[in-house]
Amino acid sequence: MDFVKISNQEKFKRLGLNIALYRKMKGITQAELAEKVNISRTHMGNIEAPNMVKPISLELAFDIADALEIPVSKLFEM
Repeated sequence: MDFVKISNQEKFKRLGLNIALYRKMKGITQAELAEKVNISRTHMGNIEAPNMVKPISLELAFDIADALEIPVSKLFEM
């Protein structure tokens, strides 16, 4: 597999899309996930929005993965 460099903006976009995918697969709303990780629903919506670039901390990524009961590596799949 060849390495393809992508921008950090694209990485954050994909991270948000992955969060949305696994959240939907789990059958929970943005509000429910936001509550589990102690952020606002608006913040969660901004993270998932493909037209926005919302960097998040590793700590929040770990919390989201735990709330979704998935390995954190799933959120970073490109």
